[in-house]
Amino acid sequence: MFNPICEVLLKIIEDGTGSIKGDVNSAYETITTFEFIFVLHLEKEIMKITNLLCQDLQRQSQDILNALRLVSSTKLLLQKMKDERWDSFLAHVKSFFLEHNIDISDLSSSYISRGVGSCNKHSDHTLEHHYRVDIFIEAINYQLMEFDHQFNDSSMKLPHLSTTLYPKNSNDPFRSGDVCQLVEKFYPEDFNETKINLLKMQRQYYEVDIVQREEYKQLISISKLCQWLITTRRATNFYLIY
Repeated sequence: MFNPICEVLLKIIEDGTGSIKGDVNSAYETITTFEFIFVLHLEKEIMKITNLLCQDLQRQSQDILNALRLVSSTKLLLQKMKDERWDSFLAHVKSFFLEHNIDISDLSSSYISRGVGSCNKHSDHTLEHHYRVDIFIEAINYQLMEFDHQFNDSSMKLPHLSTTLYPKNSNDPFRSGDVCQLVEKFYPEDFNETKINLLKMQRQYYEVDIVQREEYKQLISISKLCQWLITTRRATNFYLIY
């Protein structure tokens, strides 16, 4: 897409007049700068890492355990990109410039601060330091910070407690206490003291009558579990858990 866009812009610059020609010329100069292309590649790499998790969350899947694993894996991949992939990423960006015959900035030269109040001051840092620390690392740190904010201990408590009902965990000990914690922390208005006492009894029967059954162990998600409880009419017996 990059070459066709440049060709169209150059054609407009050649044939255009007045303010349109000036605007297009400015746009062409911008998209062929090292910083513009560097940032585009960085955005692409970050989106490639986060795409799988984003797709899963948009599907609103009830596969809670898988979603939890994807959150952890995505954070790990972002951290690995930050710690280990600078050299390969920079080489990839440079190869793009060579492929499209665009001059590459001398990254060993001194970085010049630009903008309001900066007075175009020379920095003690090189351009490469600027792109690595101020853009590459900073952008990834921001993504990691967003993950910590969106998936903090409080917000992850609900899915973590819910995993005790996840059929794929059937080989692990049934954490019956987590069922009551779910009620106490997230559904206090739906369960009075009488219902809580009934729930405690239901979870004991549930562990014996449901969790130990081979049919249960074949289920692949909580949504499938709900369907199975209905078709076997066990949703009536364990209506508080359901």
